[in-house]
Amino acid sequence: MTPAVQEDSGGVLKIAVWVHPGSRRTVVGGSHDGALVVRVVARAVGGAATDAALGALAAAFKVRSRDVVLVSGATSRTKIVHIAGADPATLGDLLARDR
Repeated sequence: MTPAVQEDSGGVLKIAVWVHPGSRRTVVGGSHDGALVVRVVARAVGGAATDAALGALAAAFKVRSRDVVLVSGATSRTKIVHIAGADPATLGDLLARDR
């Protein structure tokens, strides 16, 4: 997967996210095939992992939960999300973190 990071003129980042459900703790950082890694405690049952990942992204980017929107990949580990008001520098910092 190539890195899917775009910013539109309205200040919305479009990023690829790789979700790792069932982790010991919720952590945002690192990359997996160019996608931002989001590890969540929640299991991949009934959308719980996806919901937890979106909440973790909102916290990591310091935006409101409603500013993080799932675009595609509801049942996949790889998801595309739009984050309104996100600082692109924060994304760079998060991608550079070790897993």
